[in-house]
Amino acid sequence: MANAARVLKSFSAANLTWGVADLASHLQLSTSSTHRILSTLADEGILDQDQVTGRYRMGLAAFDMVAAMPKQRSLHEAVLVSMTELRARTGETVQVGVLDGNEVVYVERLESPHTLRVFTELGRRAPAHRTGSGKAILAFLPAEQRNEFLAKWQPDSATEHTITEVGRLREQLRQIRRVGYAENRQESEMGVVSVAAPIRNETGYAVASLSLAGPSERMDPNRIGYAHAVTVFSRAVSLQMGWSG
Repeated sequence: MANAARVLKSFSAANLTWGVADLASHLQLSTSSTHRILSTLADEGILDQDQVTGRYRMGLAAFDMVAAMPKQRSLHEAVLVSMTELRARTGETVQVGVLDGNEVVYVERLESPHTLRVFTELGRRAPAHRTGSGKAILAFLPAEQRNEFLAKWQPDSATEHTITEVGRLREQLRQIRRVGYAENRQESEMGVVSVAAPIRNETGYAVASLSLAGPSERMDPNRIGYAHAVTVFSRAVSLQMGWSG
């Protein structure tokens, strides 16, 4: 069961198709086991095999499963207008992130029209503690879930600004809850700054985050105004997600 899940998670925007041998090597599984899993998933319609190349891709049943995920679809629908307006007002890259384990995954993105901008790709992952997006979500999780994250946290550092002490991260998350937004001030990459605010659903807890990211030379002079804008638009999205405000 676990290996079947690993096989499915190997299909992404960067890897639309897999051959048996390539996937077996990627997952460090035997060719026979990989072939058996792929064949079973193809029989169920979750994967589809190209009869010419023999490679596998996502099948129609997989798209039916995606359509049965109303929360993800409602998040996509809820953020589009706010993302577009936020980019128009600031001229910076706008992103939506969700938490997956100890990482934040960027599931929506509108790029800045500036020549000098932050280059990211949809589906990119980053350690949550090194990003404004991740910290905005962590700060507004249920306390038990947040404590579970911190208990398992491995304090790796990307730059000299990355927080590498659990105590400091706890204090920063408390501050984020007070002010309503989070910042990444060159903690993941030198010269890159972001500001993010939580997207909440009817529970009042964060299910995602809305963020602005750009070069520090443009972001820093507009720090307060951008924080206000992100907070306002994240509240608008949260209300559409069922948050009572």
